[in-house]
Amino acid sequence: MKEEVVVTGASSDINLSEFFTNSCDGFFLMNEYMELSCANRTMQGWLGLQASELESYNLHKIIGMGESKDLFFQHCRLAFTGIPTKFEYLVYSANNAPKWLEITLQRIPETKLMGIARDIDEHKQEIERLKHKFRHDELTGLVNRIEFMRMIDEVRTNVPGQEQALLVIELDHFNVVNDMCGLAAGDDLLCQVANTISSSLNAGEVAARIGGKTFAILCNDSSMDLADMKACGIRDSLTAINFECDGKKFEVGVGIGFTLIRNDFISDKYSAMSEADSACHYARNMGRNHIHAYSLNGNNSYRQQESEWISRIANAFEKERFQLFYQNIKQIDSGERADEHHEILIRMLDDNGEYVTPDEFIPAAEKYNLMPLIDRWVIRTLFARNANLWRTSFNLQQNDISVPMTLCCINISGSSLNDNYFPEFLRDQVALHNIPPQVVCFELTETVAVNDLEKASRLITALRGQGFHFALDDFGKGMSSFSYLQALPVDFLKIDGSLVQNIDTNKTDLCMVEAINRIAHEMGIKTIAEYVKNQKVIDILKVMGINYAQGFGIHRPEPLL
Repeated sequence: MKEEVVVTGASSDINLSEFFTNSCDGFFLMNEYMELSCANRTMQGWLGLQASELESYNLHKIIGMGESKDLFFQHCRLAFTGIPTKFEYLVYSANNAPKWLEITLQRIPETKLMGIARDIDEHKQEIERLKHKFRHDELTGLVNRIEFMRMIDEVRTNVPGQEQALLVIELDHFNVVNDMCGLAAGDDLLCQVANTISSSLNAGEVAARIGGKTFAILCNDSSMDLADMKACGIRDSLTAINFECDGKKFEVGVGIGFTLIRNDFISDKYSAMSEADSACHYARNMGRNHIHAYSLNGNNSYRQQESEWISRIANAFEKERFQLFYQNIKQIDSGERADEHHEILIRMLDDNGEYVTPDEFIPAAEKYNLMPLIDRWVIRTLFARNANLWRTSFNLQQNDISVPMTLCCINISGSSLNDNYFPEFLRDQVALHNIPPQVVCFELTETVAVNDLEKASRLITALRGQGFHFALDDFGKGMSSFSYLQALPVDFLKIDGSLVQNIDTNKTDLCMVEAINRIAHEMGIKTIAEYVKNQKVIDILKVMGINYAQGFGIHRPEPLL
């Protein structure tokens, strides 16, 4: 069957049949029963039909189902009333992929509709790509913050009764990777983290990257217990990542906070995010790889507690409630002489006269730049008390090499490391009390040293030139790498207690401690094992060749009188 379309002009009849047949747009005629009476070659190709199959072919076969079918019927009815209509439609054919068409329908004589279809498939795909790009993080492919907040708002206004959990996950010391290996390595790590989080999702759960090193998860039909289990699983998966770049190995650390989203119209989407973010901040300040659940009536804001610590620390200075403790460090190797080392520790008394450990007040002091005051108080107080003892011991050792060397280890914070006036302060105290620098060893944590490797190296080199010793503390706890030890001219390497304390039962920890000890000795650095708990661990460390041991199995901290 073939119908010819003829246009009559003023001077002659122009046959446009060939134009319609070969047009890049699709042309078709249909009756009120949705049956085709003709279609040009373009339309035939889109429908997957041959010319011989056109007669009475019913469009019901390609117009989808449900709301999609209703949409097509609606526009057909409108066109049959004499009102032209245009709409976008996804057409399904028997042997072709679905295709988006822009269809114009107009009534013509003999109760038929003429349709003109234009291929907008590429345009629709580009729109979908733009929508995807707008809603997703370009680096990781996860949902971005804007889309994630929209999802939270949608969940929040659902029918009350179903609880959803919101988890916020923040990487710990991520900047170390960027600083040591470059931004490309940091991006690789973020992608690994994103993939690990995605692989942990259950059906209906959504993961997003909401900040540079911050991720979030939305869990439908959850509870506090289920959210805690989810957080624990994600923490374990992320900390199991062994990221390596340019021969440097890094461990992933995280803080995770979570809350339940309340289905009400009083709170908003930002309230839920604020709660989870506060819980995450609290978890990170509790220490590496901690998890914290938000509670309406509980402790959630570490910021509030930190601000309270500011006044408590100031009050402790005013009322002289800081006290110095010491813990012995025992030499366990077969050295020529048994050196006498001890580490200086600080404690604070509260209003009730009870001791407050550094883990409770140091994070707040670091955040609000109070550590230089604390460091200077420790040095000033210690030098004043021990000057005579240190001079006597040092003079004896200088005259008789068999006399044990006394070494006092003092922790120095990152704030003091970055304080340009600290070296001058130290020189003044040494001169004031006539301190032999050779009896003092400053301890820097691994994280502090690596955060500004160049500055740490300059300070260590300058002070060692004056006779001071240096130790790198907590080695192996964070994103450790042996390579940067070459840039830090330290005398001692303190192996983190989390690796040491279970070497009698954990073979992996044993192997890691052995490796650290062996490499340190190759570099001419003496080793100190922390958290030594009993004689069995001491015996293992002796066989291994560790130089010194520190922990409750050696000596419990005592007040420095």
